[in-house]
Amino acid sequence: MYLGHPAVEEFYPGGETVTEGTLIRRPRLASTLTSIAENGRDAFYLGRPAEDIVNELSGIITHDDLAGARADWVSPIDCRVAGIVAWTVPPNSQGYLGPATLAVFEMTGPPNDPEDPEWLHLLIEAFRSVAWERSDLVADPDHAPLPPDLLLDTDRLRRAAASIDRDRAGVWPQGLGRASGTAYFCVVDSEGLAVSIIQSNYFGTGSAFGAANSGFLLHNRGSGFTLTPGHPNELLPRKRPLHTLSPTLWTDRDETRWVIGTRGGTVQPQLVAQVAARAVLAGQDLEVAQTSPRWTIESFGPFSEPHLQVEPGIPTSTLQDLRSRGHVIDEMDAAQPGWGPVSIIEVDGDRRDTFADPRVETTSAIVF
Repeated sequence: MYLGHPAVEEFYPGGETVTEGTLIRRPRLASTLTSIAENGRDAFYLGRPAEDIVNELSGIITHDDLAGARADWVSPIDCRVAGIVAWTVPPNSQGYLGPATLAVFEMTGPPNDPEDPEWLHLLIEAFRSVAWERSDLVADPDHAPLPPDLLLDTDRLRRAAASIDRDRAGVWPQGLGRASGTAYFCVVDSEGLAVSIIQSNYFGTGSAFGAANSGFLLHNRGSGFTLTPGHPNELLPRKRPLHTLSPTLWTDRDETRWVIGTRGGTVQPQLVAQVAARAVLAGQDLEVAQTSPRWTIESFGPFSEPHLQVEPGIPTSTLQDLRSRGHVIDEMDAAQPGWGPVSIIEVDGDRRDTFADPRVETTSAIVF
């Protein structure tokens, strides 16, 4: 799809795919970034990149559209888990699903041992109990059917917890209702200032459209829209679609305690919840929390079945227990590189602890 596209032709010197060790130079992108650094946002939204985007899309996006684009400062949403506060970004992000899963999980009164089959069952069901209606609730904040705070409302989460059967995988909805190419990194400095940040062009490295003279591809986040009339994510002008980016930051009495996030599209909150359940709730060592086998659920909409993919390492007896509760399980042959890397930093006073996710060779964790 990208080979021959002038926006990224530097990736194919001589028309060939690069190999390990190939030196890549991107002077057009460097010029674009330099111009932004020297002249601010107008260098992008009113300058050459804007001209490139309008030309590439044949006027579907106009100069007026780009000139009027503004970033929003939004208030984060939060809920309390294990005595501390988990913060995340509100819709149009699905980020609430990670903290919501953990809050519901805690409300079920799980066993203390993360290796107990019931622990795994309740954590899976906690996610499914809040995730089934995600695509109907997460939308452009001007069009979303619920105020952001209600997504993590304690009473709402209690109803989700009450809908979970400890012995059997459930099917939602059960009346919970609507109550009244990604990169993630995190950093904590010596003063405790923390940043949990994620950026994504979505599928692959973005769309097949690119700003040729400026050296970059355009994202394909528009795939989060639907053509269903009246849906909160219906494709309409000046709307933002549901997106999957789910960074979290955790505080205890206004002090930073944890920063956790990952890439992974729709499964991001599942991965955040699993690692946080072990590290934050169970107090496991970060290496154990990162290397423990994980599960994912690709389809979790209304009336979906509890169909899991699981990494190697979960005991056969545990898998048999889950199947006896109604879970449908596909066992993977190896750890899944797409299920991470989860990045995690624990802050305890002046101490900073972290451990790199081993599933991805390009991840790292550094403590100074």
